[in-house]
Amino acid sequence: MRIGIACLMHESNTFAPRGTGLEQFQADTLAEGEAARDRFAGTHHEVGGFLAQALADGHEAVMLFAGWTLPGGTISRAAAWELTRRVCAAIGRAGHLDGLYLAAHGAAVAEGFPDFDGHWMTAARAMVPKATPVVATLDLHANLTPAMVGAADALFAYRTNPHLDMRQTGEQAAGLLGQAMAGVAKPVTAGVFLPMAVNIEAQATAESPCRELEARAEEIRRLPGVLSVAMLLGFPYADVAEMGASATVTTDGDPALARRLADELGRWWWDRREAFRGNLTSPKDAVARAASAPGPVCLLDMGDNVGGGSPADSTHLAHELASQGVGPSFVCIHDPEAALAAAKAGPGGEIASPVGGKTDLLHGAPLPGPFRVVALHDGKYEETEARHGGIRHFDQGATAVVTRGPLTIMLTSRRCAPFSLRQLTAFGIDPKAFRVLVAKGVHAPVAAYAPVCPTLIRVNTPGVTTADLERLQFSRRRKPLFPLEPEAAWPS
Repeated sequence: MRIGIACLMHESNTFAPRGTGLEQFQADTLAEGEAARDRFAGTHHEVGGFLAQALADGHEAVMLFAGWTLPGGTISRAAAWELTRRVCAAIGRAGHLDGLYLAAHGAAVAEGFPDFDGHWMTAARAMVPKATPVVATLDLHANLTPAMVGAADALFAYRTNPHLDMRQTGEQAAGLLGQAMAGVAKPVTAGVFLPMAVNIEAQATAESPCRELEARAEEIRRLPGVLSVAMLLGFPYADVAEMGASATVTTDGDPALARRLADELGRWWWDRREAFRGNLTSPKDAVARAASAPGPVCLLDMGDNVGGGSPADSTHLAHELASQGVGPSFVCIHDPEAALAAAKAGPGGEIASPVGGKTDLLHGAPLPGPFRVVALHDGKYEETEARHGGIRHFDQGATAVVTRGPLTIMLTSRRCAPFSLRQLTAFGIDPKAFRVLVAKGVHAPVAAYAPVCPTLIRVNTPGVTTADLERLQFSRRRKPLFPLEPEAAWPS
């Protein structure tokens, strides 16, 4: 069988001050054919898993298109049109396809297309005959929409957060698509949309309450006739009508069963909604705990979650660490201007200009100098282990390591999420040399930092990815939505 593969992924934070254009995709991933295949083959990404499984099953896997960039602000209208055009054109040029695989994120928002994933997936589906089976994979943080459900016969989503099972998700999608192409399975999918938003702090799948939620989903997966169950925790930083928790159930040719099980799963989840509120810890309290907790301590900067589209230059925790004097500390900050100044000063030199806090006051005031330049690097490193995001090659641009007293700061020219500890060790930084390490994320950095940090504390810092949803100025989301509207009720 001949399978077409199209990947277009972006997690859009509509509160982020800077939008996302085509140039951001070009700087990260925007490719077709063999160039697109090279981007994902052999990786822990779902596309890498799909490619490997499809080939192992004897199919011809045709890599058509790949577009990906780091989470950021809303995608521009021009970029949305061009990305959709390129996906459809690539499918149109492919010739006969026995099946189609769509790799989406599920939380992409574009100007004029609030449900951008639903838009491009629907357009891609229309490029193949109606009888051609289509499967899709989604991020665990997708804001599911009816258009996404309608664009694929079956949906799969990551089951872990941090996302360590991305490759397995792609393998599962490839296996079912093979069965559908052979006529062995006839997947049909139903979705359920809960009137609730899951606090980002409560989204660790190895911890309660998500651990019990996944266990319930696994019980349904084992039922006769069930082919797939996808649990979507939602992405609360995309201010769209469909923002919130959802789930899908895919059955073998039984739409009534899919509908019944999806509703049962949704209601089971809803009845336990109170557990998904999250518990918020202030920067002051978090740093105070870090001073005496077993170290190194990793402070997870939830308000400046780079993997959620934040600017990566928040200074709130750096200021608090300096104020409380907890000892040697490390923080990575996106500041191209400061990185350039450090390059000009050279190792051993000093820069007097302030660092960080350049985006806006929401993310903190700049850190005053002077700073001593310790080292300069090209910012490129590689991660070979299964880590959140499934990315292998990283490039954070020209990088400088500077110090001010007990504080060590890594200055990067490009935003880079802390998915890999190689971000430190590749440049000669020993994480065990610090009392506190700041990682700008919530759950994604845990896979990388937990092996060296016996204590991890999630911190409710201000920012465009704050865990306190009441701080966000929503204007498009549906209402009522628990817990923002405690009176929200299950649809009758």
